[in-house]
Amino acid sequence: MDQRPFALSEVRIVEETICELCGRASVETTIHHLIPKQYGGADGPTVQLCIACHKQIHATFTNEELAGFYNTIERLSEHPTMEKYLKWVKKQAPGKRISIKKSNRKKDK
Repeated sequence: MDQRPFALSEVRIVEETICELCGRASVETTIHHLIPKQYGGADGPTVQLCIACHKQIHATFTNEELAGFYNTIERLSEHPTMEKYLKWVKKQAPGKRISIKKSNRKKDK
């Protein structure tokens, strides 16, 4: 399967609102397809995520993992890597630029 890296240029910025994953307010949000478009999710459920959370998801999971299991906010937030990230990011100011690195478990795939 095509494992193109997540590119922010492919994502439409919606507005400044609340991120549905981390709960931070007054952040720019993007539309995240809970089931990746390449796996039939083009018309499926979407959520509004801050740019940092959106990048973190795609740095942590492959599209195959997102389509197969991590296709709800609940499942995403319960993954150990995401739990640690969410605990940290909730403390960050909405305007802060947050750098994201690809997880070691995804690098090895």
